[in-house]
Order: sequence, then structure tokens, then C-alpha cells
Amino acid sequence: MSKRITLKHIANEFKVSIATVSKALKDSHDIGRETRIKIKAYAEENGYKPNVFALGLKRNKTKTIGLILPNLLNLYFAKVFSGVEKIANEHGYHVIISISHDSHEKEVAATNYFLSGTVDGFIVSIAEETQKLQKFNHFEGSEKYGIGMVMMDRVTEEINCDKVIVDDVAAAYHATSYFIKNKRKRIALVSIISHTSVGKLRIKGYKQALQEHQIIVDENLILRIGKNDDLETLLKIVVASKEVDAILCLEESATIEALEILKNQGINIPETISLIGFTNGELAQHVTPKVTTVSQHGVFMGEQSMRFLVERLEAMEAETTLAPRIKTVKTSIIERASTL
Repeated sequence: MSKRITLKHIANEFKVSIATVSKALKDSHDIGRETRIKIKAYAEENGYKPNVFALGLKRNKTKTIGLILPNLLNLYFAKVFSGVEKIANEHGYHVIISISHDSHEKEVAATNYFLSGTVDGFIVSIAEETQKLQKFNHFEGSEKYGIGMVMMDRVTEEINCDKVIVDDVAAAYHATSYFIKNKRKRIALVSIISHTSVGKLRIKGYKQALQEHQIIVDENLILRIGKNDDLETLLKIVVASKEVDAILCLEESATIEALEILKNQGINIPETISLIGFTNGELAQHVTPKVTTVSQHGVFMGEQSMRFLVERLEAMEAETTLAPRIKTVKTSIIERASTL
């Protein structure tokens, strides 16, 4: 494959200055019509494209933003990306996405790349390993580098920046209360995100609901599933010995896995065990029975995060003070066949 053609290559071909080539490609009337036509035709024929990063460095603005997400397999984060891109496009920004796969090392590498000047600002949902290690220093001082930053969904109080979050305590509280109002009292909880901020807050909301309804919190009913744990084995043990009549799953993939485990055991859903899962993804709507979910409004989360970032970048460019803001998004329960 041939090398990427540059303004210098075109200038050498026509024995003119780089400035002349640049003006010709912009159809400037400072350059003769015949020369403009020849240069533009040559550039088109040889696949010339302007280097947006080089232009950004020259103008001190790339019109590009970064997005760091834990994964895209979870439809919630895919919806977040959709929301970010929608608002970014409206404001003329390109989006570069990096997937941390919940790795601290990969998140640090992506953050450092964005802080090097490749983007004007970035949005991040913190990796599970980063929250487990409690190491957030790679996020410090983004504005010192002239880079705006917004944290979304998974955040930390240690970094002072704009944040868009879900009211996770209230979300789990309402889901648990929903079970209780429907005569369910032995409510198990399944979490594969216990080390994340959102996982901890959801467990807190679950416990609050039980306590307010005078139901004893049984830690044996809280399944904190680690990478080396087998959900099927642990769930079978709890279901067999604890007379569980409801299960709250804190993440989409665990919800679907729990549903299949229960079905394979011949347990009737929702007659015997009622099931609610977090994130209103496509999977929950295309299994049998369809799963009642806690909707976190992923598209709106992405849109609001990008709006915050645009406002932050505008304030930085105007050299005006804008105090860090927090937007809390309320959830809603989408009722389906997995609950009575």
C-alpha cells in the first residue's frame, strides 16, 4: 500500500509552495483557476485527505472527543455511546471510543492518550478494577492540559469534575420494594459488579428497602460474584436452601444467566420466583419470559454527559469559571412477564 499523500507531496509535484496547495484545495481565488483545478484533481486521484489531528494541533482544537467505556457488550453502554454521538454530531464533534474491558491499565493508557492532546475533552465511565484498586490519579488535572472531562455512571468522589449519575440507591430500593408489595419476602440479590460504585449503591438501596419493611437482611442471600466464581452453582445452592421467592440482578448479563439457570431447574417464573434485572436492554425483551427491568435511560445519560462536556469546553475556551456539576438521572421499572 502506498504512503498517505500530504500537502508537501502535492506541492513538490506542481513545484509550488505548501500554502499555494492549501489555498487551491480550499478553492481560494488567490490561486489561478487552472492551477486550482489541476491540484484538486491530483489530490482527488491520489486519495488526499486533510489530517484532522494536525489541523487540530495548529488550531489548538481537534473537534474530537474521547469516550472510555467498560464494555460495549452491555447494551446499556451501547445506548450511552449512541446518546454521546448524537449530541457530539449536533455540535460538529467526532467521537473516538476506547473500551477499558474493566482494566485499570487499559483505562490509564486511554486517559493518557486523550490527555496528550488528541481530543478536546473526554467522557469516562470508570473501570471496575480502577474502583477496586481506588487509584484515580490518572484523572487528576485534566483542565491543566486543556482537556475537558466528564464522568458518567461509574464515578468517584475523589475527582472534582462534571458528573452524570443514576440514583442507584433509589433504583434498587424501588425494585426491592416492588417485590415486597407483591408479597415477596425472601429476596436474593445477584451482583457481578460489587467493586463498582454503582454496585455498592444498589446493594445499599436493596438493604434499605428490606429494613424499612421490617425484613431481616440475610447476607447469605447476597451473591457477590467474582471472576472466579460460578454463578450457577452459587445460585442453585441459595435457591435450594433459602426458599427464595424473588431475585434482583444488578447487571444485564447476570440477569439473563440467572433466568436460564432457574428455567433449567424447572422453576416457574414468576409464580415461584419473581425476577427483576438492571438495564433495559434488548436481551431482556427477547427471552421467555420477558424480564421486568430497571431502566437507566442510557441514551439520555450519554446525551447529558455530552452536553456537559460541550458546556465545559465552551467555558474553557471563553476562559470563564464553571463550577463542576452533578446531574442525577432517575430510573424507572419496566414491567414484563418475569414479575406478577
